[in-house]
Amino acid sequence: MSKLAVDTLEIYGHPNVLGKHKSTLEFTKENYLTPRGDCIIGINSTKAIVDLKEEVKEILKENGYGYVIIKIDNLIDIVSGRGDKRMTFSNKVKIIIRKSNFISDSTLLVYSDKAAADIKRDIINRLRQGDKAKVFIIASDIPLKNEEILRVIVNS
Repeated sequence: MSKLAVDTLEIYGHPNVLGKHKSTLEFTKENYLTPRGDCIIGINSTKAIVDLKEEVKEILKENGYGYVIIKIDNLIDIVSGRGDKRMTFSNKVKIIIRKSNFISDSTLLVYSDKAAADIKRDIINRLRQGDKAKVFIIASDIPLKNEEILRVIVNS
């Protein structure tokens, strides 16, 4: 039987959401954003990495597969990446997804297929208007297909 864990959080947009960073993607609990934070696509996050469910962290620490789904109304984007045994999930402010294999206390996924610059522009534009997005985090010990990922979201 494969292992699967799901967690959710909400993020809010800001006029300074640029979504231009080519290697990282970040959500933060902070309530402000300067134009220099071009990897940050959501502020006032309801969770930092330390707040995520233990089951999600455990699967990712076992080099599991991770999926981050950003949803605003009927707009959806899916980011895929991997966990790593070196992850600590200890940061109390942010969650970072990386295309590289760099690990910090806020790293959720490494070797991701998307960074802030790759997120669908209609989602970035809505976030720039200050809209709220729901973020689903799925951890699995086996790779999932997009249909399976979407089924998890529909059922949660």
